[in-house]
Amino acid sequence: MHLFKNINRISIFTIALLCLFASPASYAEQGFRILAAETRLKQNVYQLEADMDLRFSDDALDALRSGVPLIILVNIQVLKDRSWWWDKTIAELEQGYLLLFHALSDKYIIHNLNSGAQQNFSSLQAALYALSHIRNLPLIDKNLLDEDDDYYIRMRTYLDIESLPAPMRPIAYISSQWQLESDWFTWPLKP
Repeated sequence: MHLFKNINRISIFTIALLCLFASPASYAEQGFRILAAETRLKQNVYQLEADMDLRFSDDALDALRSGVPLIILVNIQVLKDRSWWWDKTIAELEQGYLLLFHALSDKYIIHNLNSGAQQNFSSLQAALYALSHIRNLPLIDKNLLDEDDDYYIRMRTYLDIESLPAPMRPIAYISSQWQLESDWFTWPLKP
């Protein structure tokens, strides 16, 4: 009889763990990805154009609709490719966007934390579309690059958990619903 009690406890414990760590189909649809990125030289400055797929989790969208502002960060690095040593970071930029919902006006607002520019949208889909497309973002002056060297750019985007209200952070650290981060996306830069 004692043996069966232990087996039942193990089975219940195993089922509980599977339920905790198994991800439903809706979780598989969430996440951030960089679909495409390129640089164009305009007036001796390389500018970034990028398209991202930003799929927020249900928890993040519920928090947004409840008045919690979300900060999305885009990290961009220009690196010099070196054969015999670690690659050297030539320039690094962190572009930040604050996404919030204004209940009184029923509008979604994107505030560019770097430039201070602000845009208002009547729907979440329109706001996410605008947030997913970066255009004409200045990266680096061509004069800072040596034509004889090889360079590449990498970027990633993620939801800044540190900017959430303090009571929400412990849950966000352990919940997959809040772990919204893309992989690094890399492409060559030719001076």
